[in-house]
Amino acid sequence: MSIYKASSIESAEIALSKAENKWKDKYAVAFKSWRTNWYKLSAFYGFSKDIRRIMYTTNAIEGIHRQMRSVTKTKGAFTSEMGLKKLIYLRIKVITKGWKGKQPNWGLVLAQLEIKFEKRIARYD
Repeated sequence: MSIYKASSIESAEIALSKAENKWKDKYAVAFKSWRTNWYKLSAFYGFSKDIRRIMYTTNAIEGIHRQMRSVTKTKGAFTSEMGLKKLIYLRIKVITKGWKGKQPNWGLVLAQLEIKFEKRIARYD
């Protein structure tokens, strides 16, 4: 976690090295992958702390997946692909009705994303 929460790419590299020294024997393949793809992974640090927090937090996605599994696991089979799509669409409508709060500092995050991805972000306030 200290790698993701690092304040800069330099401190992330230090945290990665510390983790690698501690765990490389047990997770050699994982660390090899991190090192091989570090140039891609380190693009993450081009974003602000608030945006990075949203990127590495998977709780919302995991919650949606859990709710999708709960509605699809009771079905033995679907008569068509369209039937499955309709069921998922309707479930997403139910799930999103329960969403109450916004991400902390959302106004700041949205403004930063609008600057970084000009003309690709639409506001839905």
